[in-house]
Amino acid sequence: MKTLIVVRHAKAVHVAGLADRERGLTARGERNAREAGDLIRPLEPGLVVSSPAVRTRRTAELLGLDAPIDFEGSIYEAYPDDLLEVLRRTDPEVDTLVLVGHNPGVHELVLSLTGTDIDRFPTGAFAVIELPAPWEEAVPGAGRLVRTHHP
Repeated sequence: MKTLIVVRHAKAVHVAGLADRERGLTARGERNAREAGDLIRPLEPGLVVSSPAVRTRRTAELLGLDAPIDFEGSIYEAYPDDLLEVLRRTDPEVDTLVLVGHNPGVHELVLSLTGTDIDRFPTGAFAVIELPAPWEEAVPGAGRLVRTHHP
């Protein structure tokens, strides 16, 4: 059994003229990311994979997990199929993976993997999904939604 924790980055700032990839987090976003980390930490993730955008990078760092963080460029503006490919490349030794990304891709990934109709996946939200097979066999409909959290 593998556990996937899909995290949408925390609330980001909107600054005129600032490139989308360079947007950081608001004070609320920073608080929400730390709170999410407190809830995720007991699941003992072995790896965090994050988009390299500033807001996702900062969210991943503020989770404060005792796991290495890999920054994967393909997560930025990714579709669910792209995110499934990231999952499939995960080291088989990793039992619990945290994926930090952007909407609509992360929300659609949760819907695709679980077949569950979650109508909202706001900034700072996360979903915990159990997958019964190795990462390389991750396919739509294979997961079971265990829990969601909205800040």
